[in-house]
Amino acid sequence: MKVGTREEWLAARTALLEREKALTRRSDELAREREQLPWVRVDKEYAFDTNEGVKTLAELFDGRSQLLVYHFMFGPSVEGWPEAGCPGCSYTADSLDGAAVHLPHRDVTFVAVSKAPLENLNAYKERMGWSFPWVSYGDSDFNLDFAVFTEEGRRTGKGFNFGNPKYADVDMRETELHGLSSFALEDGAVYHTYSTYDRGTDALNATWQLLDRVPKGRGEGFEGWPRRSYEYD
Repeated sequence: MKVGTREEWLAARTALLEREKALTRRSDELAREREQLPWVRVDKEYAFDTNEGVKTLAELFDGRSQLLVYHFMFGPSVEGWPEAGCPGCSYTADSLDGAAVHLPHRDVTFVAVSKAPLENLNAYKERMGWSFPWVSYGDSDFNLDFAVFTEEGRRTGKGFNFGNPKYADVDMRETELHGLSSFALEDGAVYHTYSTYDRGTDALNATWQLLDRVPKGRGEGFEGWPRRSYEYD
């Protein structure tokens, strides 16, 4: 803790503001660069269990041209199975639920996908009070195909988060990890346009962003943090 005068705070805050503005401008540039990524056509067929029956990836767009998929960790390898999904994914989903209602008005459909059976997803969704669509990819390769992107990766299940060494021993054929993927629908064809994982999803979580603006920050050393919303005292 550093204590100072109002004048000292204003000088330091003004200096920091210039760096924040530079970060904002760079963030805007990165957003434009994301829009310029090449599209990769998805020819493989996937089937998802939904509350309206089995759907293809194209049908998940629900009549819109853009689709955001949140890879939500909920399967046999996840803490809390089979009653609950990943606590970290749940923590982020609390923020996503409020944001998703606005996306259809910008030609975007949002959906969460998990390995767990649809009945488990529906029960947990009701418990958490979420309203976003949530579907099961079951035993398909959907999560694997959009978590590793080389032929070797799909064969071995290795290479999550673009080969980050942190995940060198993780086999994506046996486990789930969280992330966000973006798709486009053009002339009946589906294209994969973007994916991000791990700290790349920080910006999706409003709670992280708020904690980054208080003096003690995220407090990531707190035991049992983050938790599912119903687990707090």
